[in-house]
Amino acid sequence: MEPTEKIWMYGELVDWDDARIHVGAHGLHYGTGVFEGIRCYDTPKGPAVFRLSDHMQRLHDSARLIYMDLPFSVAELSAGCNELLARNGLAESYIRPIAFYGFGQLGVSAKGNPVEVAIMSWPWGTYLGDEAMRSGIRVKISSWQRIPANVVPHASKATGVYLNSMLAVTEAQKAGYDEAILLTPDGYVADGPGETIFVIRGGVLYTPDLSTGILHGITRDSVFKLAADLGYEVIEKSLIRSDLYLADEVFMCGTAAEVTPVRSIDDHEIGVGDVTRLIQKTYLDTVRGASDRFAEWRELVPSMTRSA
Repeated sequence: MEPTEKIWMYGELVDWDDARIHVGAHGLHYGTGVFEGIRCYDTPKGPAVFRLSDHMQRLHDSARLIYMDLPFSVAELSAGCNELLARNGLAESYIRPIAFYGFGQLGVSAKGNPVEVAIMSWPWGTYLGDEAMRSGIRVKISSWQRIPANVVPHASKATGVYLNSMLAVTEAQKAGYDEAILLTPDGYVADGPGETIFVIRGGVLYTPDLSTGILHGITRDSVFKLAADLGYEVIEKSLIRSDLYLADEVFMCGTAAEVTPVRSIDDHEIGVGDVTRLIQKTYLDTVRGASDRFAEWRELVPSMTRSA
């Protein structure tokens, strides 16, 4: 992780090394926080944050689901993000807004504890590596199940939820795989540790529906709309393990992972197909402004714009 000059903390820019919290922060002990993962891409018109407002709205929605009132509006958080990006001067970066209950009382209840808010940005290339984007990844179905929606609201991008993801990806990587896929307690396909899943069969895209308790993925929504714009049918439905093994193509997507092909699952070879490659290219062209599709998704950093 490459340090940058500043971090936005509670409305102010502070030096990277001075962005500190108390060891007694409630969020550190109990996972009581929410966060986002956002990317800023260099485009012909200057650095542009992909779906910034949608991400900040989801941060607010996530906070509501864990009884947290954020002290900054969507517009204020977006402005803070743009201020940070301009100060750090990066044409491309990964952005991490986070809000968590800070130091106060250390009972399990967070009542009365302050809500701390920060935004980081730093250079981060491909999540699973350039070779993964080209040749696909080897995936293992995890022995760890996805947390059901009525146990912890996985629709909230909450920090504590990601222990479930960490266990799954660690297990997979220890076994020699690149990534994991989690199933629900009923045996249906849920998602990856930090990605949603699309299965392609007969030219139709299938993806688990939100009733599995998965995150309301912004990249997932983008792929829905881009695939439809390309003329593909996209269907939300319950998927089982054999749907993965018998697929023509499989890919995983997320802000960090972008569109990553899956070449094998539990050593069942799938390969990387033409539909996945087209959707991957269309997505990357869209976020980088090489395509006119969905231009409203690219939110330019005001002080860093340039003539195309």
